[in-house]
Amino acid sequence: MFVDSHCHLDRLDPRTHDGDVAAALEAARARDVRQFLAIAVTLEEVPGIAAIARDHDDVVISAGVHPLHRVPEEPSVTAIKECAERFEAVAIGETGLDYHYDGVPREVQLERFRRHLIAAAELELPVIIHTREAREDTLALIREHVDPRVGGVLHCFTEDLDMAREAVGHGFHISLSGIVTFRNAASIRELARRLPLDRLLIETDSPYLAPVPHRGKPNEPAWVVEVAECIAAERGISVEEVAMQTTANFYRLFKAAAPEAPAEVREALARSGLVP
Repeated sequence: MFVDSHCHLDRLDPRTHDGDVAAALEAARARDVRQFLAIAVTLEEVPGIAAIARDHDDVVISAGVHPLHRVPEEPSVTAIKECAERFEAVAIGETGLDYHYDGVPREVQLERFRRHLIAAAELELPVIIHTREAREDTLALIREHVDPRVGGVLHCFTEDLDMAREAVGHGFHISLSGIVTFRNAASIRELARRLPLDRLLIETDSPYLAPVPHRGKPNEPAWVVEVAECIAAERGISVEEVAMQTTANFYRLFKAAAPEAPAEVREALARSGLVP
């Protein structure tokens, strides 16, 4: 049983099951992917992904604005909270900082990120963070605003082990994507080996970053299995152990999603002693 903890279901490529979300989800279910967290990159997109979640019991959603997305008006803390509550989001984000690109000024990103962190704290929801080449500012804002008892996730993580360990110390999980399978990603595979398994999540970030052996194709939720297989191989453990632990981690972090877990998933977690 696998969870795709980060996918953009409203942005699937037309080449993926002819762009049919239901078909993409069914293909994932056929590989035992039993839960999907559909991620927002703008507040305007939240109603659309909420509609997908209404049609599919195994889909839950987030609410937030991506750090690199230009918006006509920066959302207030109140606007972020109201959107999350109205559409029953289980997390705030994705938000964060990305200094690799120049599309959105850093000062705008910082204020946007701060507002998301405040909204998450006030709602007691975990925060989904995109961070790239912004280590010190990301960690500083986490230290200032995040309650470790609520925590969050650094998604599609590509930074170093020290940053990951500090984030874990503040209640965060580290999510690994298809990048872990790339030939030039030795440092990410080291993370897969050395971080505590009970702090790892797996994701596709689909339609982006398809894992080996699917590189060059649009990504899809079914391929989160390849991420789990790579982590299992690096750690010298079974894929089943990676699947079970990362599933338990997901429901422990995203508590609002736990009541929506399929009955067979809850039963299996209970049998394993990994009840979230």
